[in-house]
Amino acid sequence: MAELLDDVTVRQWLQAHPSWDRAGEEITCSVECASFPAALALVQQVGEEAESRNHHPDIDIRWRTVRFTLSTHSAGGLTKLDLDLADEIDRLAGSGHG
Repeated sequence: MAELLDDVTVRQWLQAHPSWDRAGEEITCSVECASFPAALALVQQVGEEAESRNHHPDIDIRWRTVRFTLSTHSAGGLTKLDLDLADEIDRLAGSGHG
């Protein structure tokens, strides 16, 4: 099982990733895409990456806006798995999303 991260580690990561916010034991971000098909394409890319890692975000699509929520449910909070997948979401979405 993945180890929970301490609050200091999570805070430091969030400071370096301003498009992400913490909500309790989850981190979230919203990505505004150019169109609905672009939003679907992003979800597909993130889905393939998540499947390869066996670590899956909650995803909400509202027209061109995609909201990602990450938490390691089996560990009861945030782990390195979440931060690593968030980094990959940033890469796929483009660093200036938000």
